[in-house]
Amino acid sequence: MVEMSTESKNPKRTLLLTGLIIAMFFSALDGTIVGTAMPKIVGDLGGLSMMTWLTTAYLLTSTTVVPIAGKLADLLGRRVVYVSGLIIFMAASALCGMANNMTELIIFRGLQGIGGGIMMPMAMIVVGDLFTGKQRAKFQGVFGAIYGLASVIGPQIGGWIVDTLNWKWVFYINLPVGIVAVIFIARGLQGRKQTGPINFDIAGIFTMVVGVVSLLLALSFGGKDYAWGSWQILGLFALALIGIIGFIIAETKAKEPILPMYLFKNRTFTFLNLIGFFMSIGMFGAVTFVPFFMQGIVGVSASESGTIMTPMMVSMIITSIIGGQLVYKVGIKPQIITGMVIMAGGFLLLTTLDLDTSKLVATSYMAIIGLGMGLVMPILTLALQESFSKEELGVVTSSSQFFRSI
Repeated sequence: MVEMSTESKNPKRTLLLTGLIIAMFFSALDGTIVGTAMPKIVGDLGGLSMMTWLTTAYLLTSTTVVPIAGKLADLLGRRVVYVSGLIIFMAASALCGMANNMTELIIFRGLQGIGGGIMMPMAMIVVGDLFTGKQRAKFQGVFGAIYGLASVIGPQIGGWIVDTLNWKWVFYINLPVGIVAVIFIARGLQGRKQTGPINFDIAGIFTMVVGVVSLLLALSFGGKDYAWGSWQILGLFALALIGIIGFIIAETKAKEPILPMYLFKNRTFTFLNLIGFFMSIGMFGAVTFVPFFMQGIVGVSASESGTIMTPMMVSMIITSIIGGQLVYKVGIKPQIITGMVIMAGGFLLLTTLDLDTSKLVATSYMAIIGLGMGLVMPILTLALQESFSKEELGVVTSSSQFFRSI
């Protein structure tokens, strides 16, 4: 099912692409600017012990919703799902700004994560609808660069908002921008033409939520709030296992499964999602570990350790754009291998960090990792989209986002 054919008028396509860029940029920006505002939020609302849940609640709901959103986009159409996600995101942003205590803010952040999880795969799905071949590769690279740019400037924008306005505007800023994005996307995307009854995979949705949320909670609490061998963590892992097994059984019986099991028989699907999964482990491990190491061991300031991330994101932006243009000259497989080798080299260099490591050296290592990431990240989604039919575009694109997010 294609929402918008390649023969559509250019002004309409330009309007749609502008809306996609706005929506993706502010969705990606949200996580980093909220992180910057954390101290002010805690100072105003209290609840220091609950602070990490501001991030955890968002990640739990957004990660869980991603594959569901992809399937709903195939069933209901891109426009209704995308616009619904934007409206949920905006409504939850307004509620976050009006929160009177930390508990309310955490609940509203979880709701905001539902909107964010719907929005997350939609831009790439729509790009897959609009373009094929070189054009698709080009725009996948551009959107990957936008995500990286949002990560770079997010802390600066968040700091400016907190210093000049109020932490509430970290959330309120999503409202005017979101309204513009909704108008552009609603006008640019065509609605789905009803062709018959729609079968929702209720059992799949329920078991996926149980399995994924239990797993993420176990990994979040384990070794920190509870010992890994405690009954709480073991119980969550057991519930996760039951949920995942139930999900697999449900998917084999569903008429319209959220994540069809036959996809895993496709070597391309399985291999590319494994690459995305392990690449994200390495990326987030480095992003978390290196600033912590530089502050706690080397002794640089918090602001200095934060700037170590910037070269990684800048190099990722550059190679995302170049990679989108280069892939059809060198091929998908050689480019992915090259990017992974560069990333592996960067991670190997990180193992040499010690007490005498300078900020410049750590920064250069992170830049190398960013070069590799930029070559690989947009190409994973592109390769999946090129390997499957239009009817499966939503499912395979959201699966790529899901395995990277989890």
